[in-house]
Amino acid sequence: MEWEWSYVVWSVIILVPTLIIVFSRKRSSSYNLPPGPPGLPIFGNMFDLGTLPYQTIASFKHKYGPIVWFNIGSVKTMSILSAKTAADFFKNHDFAFAERKIIDTMLVHDYNKGSLALAPYGTYWRVLRRICTVEMFVNKRINETVDIRRKCVHDMLQWIEDEANVVEIKGSGTEVTRFVFLSTFNMLGNLMFSRDLVHPGSKKASEFFTAMMRIMEWSGNPNVSDIFPCLRRFDLQGLNKKMQRDMGNALEIASTFVKERMKEREDGGEKKKDFLDVLLDFEGSGKDEPAKLTEHQINIFILEMFLAGSETTSSSIEWTLTELLRHPEAMAKVKAEISEVVGKNKKLEESDIDNLPYMQAVIKEALRLHPPLPFLVPRRAIHDTKFMGYDIPEDTQVFVNVWSIGRDSEYWDDPLNFKPERFLNSKIDFKGQCFEFLPFGAGRRMCVGLPLGNRMLHVVLGSLLHEFDWELPENVTPKSMDMKERMGMTVRKFQPLKAVPRKTSG
Repeated sequence: MEWEWSYVVWSVIILVPTLIIVFSRKRSSSYNLPPGPPGLPIFGNMFDLGTLPYQTIASFKHKYGPIVWFNIGSVKTMSILSAKTAADFFKNHDFAFAERKIIDTMLVHDYNKGSLALAPYGTYWRVLRRICTVEMFVNKRINETVDIRRKCVHDMLQWIEDEANVVEIKGSGTEVTRFVFLSTFNMLGNLMFSRDLVHPGSKKASEFFTAMMRIMEWSGNPNVSDIFPCLRRFDLQGLNKKMQRDMGNALEIASTFVKERMKEREDGGEKKKDFLDVLLDFEGSGKDEPAKLTEHQINIFILEMFLAGSETTSSSIEWTLTELLRHPEAMAKVKAEISEVVGKNKKLEESDIDNLPYMQAVIKEALRLHPPLPFLVPRRAIHDTKFMGYDIPEDTQVFVNVWSIGRDSEYWDDPLNFKPERFLNSKIDFKGQCFEFLPFGAGRRMCVGLPLGNRMLHVVLGSLLHEFDWELPENVTPKSMDMKERMGMTVRKFQPLKAVPRKTSG
């Protein structure tokens, strides 16, 4: 989604004398703020950021250094642009910036209060994180669900093969990441509910999928209410109303899944041991913890699983496949590795991943160049804080610009080019300890689903490469591929990738 498309229109409305009085503020002389570009009264730097703000902000580093200060409307913002400042931020100031900056559309139905990613830092957040790290996203449970992912990947490969046989798309290519998204959605559906959620025979599952797609769309739209919070009550773009409707629908459907399971359990049905059972079985340890999770909290957690898992996985696969098609030598090398390790007449298994170092390097390199969330999930200062010699006021929004950090020439040789070899025989990983490479964040609020997401990324990409030979559509060459980006809930290709799959022989 483009950041600028609605701002100019609504800015005309904002230019009302009364709002000028409300919003006209100058930097307080009592704060030693980081350097940054001068901004306009009221609007700050919102017109400077363009449609891809992570790229614009990264360019500020050359003039202002690795910590940059600016205002987006009335929102005080600091951006971190280097590995060194990121290391200091996460190692020494993680608690001071442990809260989240919540966008307006994530306030509906109290989504922010029940979400692990957005919940206030405190007891409830710790309960959810413990459930995830101890019960859900541990190797033992992930290994127990291998068959689920195997089935969903098999379905995806069959969908692609069926479409590839359609005469109309043979030369123009297929939008492969659409199938990746649907497959990922079903993986998560089976992990959570023990059922497919994208299936022509299930009306309820189809309605849930539609509602989730709309939630992703509204949350990725630029919203004037986030820039000028005093305008939230007016919902000038109607995004809050749309989110109220579609998130309400999704919560209602999720609630029916939960109620069905609760009824099964009351009737003595056998436990399915999926994520939903884990949530229903939770019992607090007393003290400040809730005795049980409420149905609403469970429903919010369910939505978050789908929002976080399906979009990031499919966008990362899209960029990885795009880079491989642009670099045929890397494509040939990774396919040869998979063929040698797996065998031509066998299916790729998750147990093969550890023996595929070049494929792992390909995924890391794609994530370095194309992190799905270039600002991660924005942090917020809990109180006035001293950071690297600067005064950071309470409630400041913080962008950790991992897009900029991943392209920093101080840490990366030839940083703008796709070179998976840089990760071979390297200890650099994305688990939050290597601050030059943070596609999933670091610190206490880094992505908790990383162990599962990492497994899904590798098995999906590896299967796509092992089962099909991929070619560009007619009249498209590696050099002429459109690499423009668009920013929504994640950063995707502006024009979705289309590629021609041909079943691998042998």
